Amino acid sequence: MERKAGVLLHISSLPSEFGVGDLGPSAYQFVDFLHHSGQRLWQVLPLNPTEEAHGNSPYFSTSLFAGNPMFISPELLHGDGLIDRQTLESLKVPPSDRIDYPQVYRLKEKALEVALKNFNKDRDFELFCEENQFWLDSYAPYSIVRKKLKSPWWEWKELPEVSEEELFKEKVIQYLFFKQWRELKAYANSKGILLVGDLPIYPAPDSADVWANKDIFKLRQDGLPEVVAGVPPDYFSKTGQLWGNPVYRWERLRERDFDWWILRIRHALRLFDILRLDHFRGFCAFYQVPYGEKTAEKGWWEKAPGYELLERIRREFPHMPFIAEDLGTIDQEVIKLRDHFGLPGTKVLAFAFFEKNSSHLPHNHTPNSVVYTTTHDNMPLKGWFYEELQPHQRAVVLDYIGYPPNNINEALIRLAYMSVAKYCIIPMQDLLGLGKEARMNTPGTSKGNWEWRIGDIPWEKLAQFLVFLCETYGRE
Repeated sequence: MERKAGVLLHISSLPSEFGVGDLGPSAYQFVDFLHHSGQRLWQVLPLNPTEEAHGNSPYFSTSLFAGNPMFISPELLHGDGLIDRQTLESLKVPPSDRIDYPQVYRLKEKALEVALKNFNKDRDFELFCEENQFWLDSYAPYSIVRKKLKSPWWEWKELPEVSEEELFKEKVIQYLFFKQWRELKAYANSKGILLVGDLPIYPAPDSADVWANKDIFKLRQDGLPEVVAGVPPDYFSKTGQLWGNPVYRWERLRERDFDWWILRIRHALRLFDILRLDHFRGFCAFYQVPYGEKTAEKGWWEKAPGYELLERIRREFPHMPFIAEDLGTIDQEVIKLRDHFGLPGTKVLAFAFFEKNSSHLPHNHTPNSVVYTTTHDNMPLKGWFYEELQPHQRAVVLDYIGYPPNNINEALIRLAYMSVAKYCIIPMQDLLGLGKEARMNTPGTSKGNWEWRIGDIPWEKLAQFLVFLCETYGRE
């Protein structure tokens, strides 16, 4: 089993002159850095459209299939002759380690307005529309109507007219995103870098996915959910987590031979080499709460047809290039499902030390797994160790390490690298030794998330450290 190492860094966090990371030169430079550092994996978070109204979260998107126009590179648009130098210069903003989303949305809209005027339809665009018709032909009108009515789809009564020109523009924006992503992926693969993507388990209620596929979700006659997804009360939350996403009508999906899931995974595997199956425990059993409840306390579990679904997926994609995100309330049924299909599980060092004989402790890792130091939903290592942990908890971590390290981040990263887990993926924040200022997301909150960006980095020094780790722990 080949041991690989990689970095978790979302596209939005890349450096750029345009207020947010994108698919332009800095993404290619990051691929070069990974290649130079002995890394083989680049993990990103969902690439779907985001909105300020939903905290800019890619896990609460208007589409599970569409790409985020915010990630379209103005520099690449200029290189393709779609925007001129004057427009390009007007899009630049002063450097910052936080994303100003209102500013970025406004500037990207300006860039795309100019690009659309200069875009000429060609065969590549027509092929894109043909290959993506199964989601694009519903996403484009949904997006246009939603912008016009400024309300969720279940409140729509009389629909405004949608012109061919409007549909064309919406499709061009998606084409530009996917063209830039396709070229970046080809470059990464040419350097031996595999792209690891994320497959959120549920769509947002107000999304093209639900609007166009109402029969596969538990919805009322008025379009609102009967029940919504979440997780029950636990150690981390006394009232549980109420996500608000509609849950699947699995019996209907079974009748359709899980066709929607097959289309979705096929689409995702065009974008990524490996897919992380978000909330994997939801394929075994899912937690649902009556719509309208203020907390997740009155919910209940129901079985999901995980074996049938994954068997259907395996028939279509025999190599099963998936990672099971098996975090949270995990029982033996979830582990059996994961292991039956040979999927690598997820280990997180920040979850390892305070549960007796935790499976996250390095000495309990298994080769068919992926080890992280932290995740995008947690405090980066430095903040976790020095701000979240009590002195007696820090002592437990240091006892496990066996010595008082000068750099706690480096010590824990070494633990991850020396794990028997076949994949080791370290969030960029942990590699840089950053704290709470660099936290990507705090579940249950809607402000201040998804804003962190890379600042000045000692790239060469960091590359040397990663090469050393790869050589020392057999992840070359």
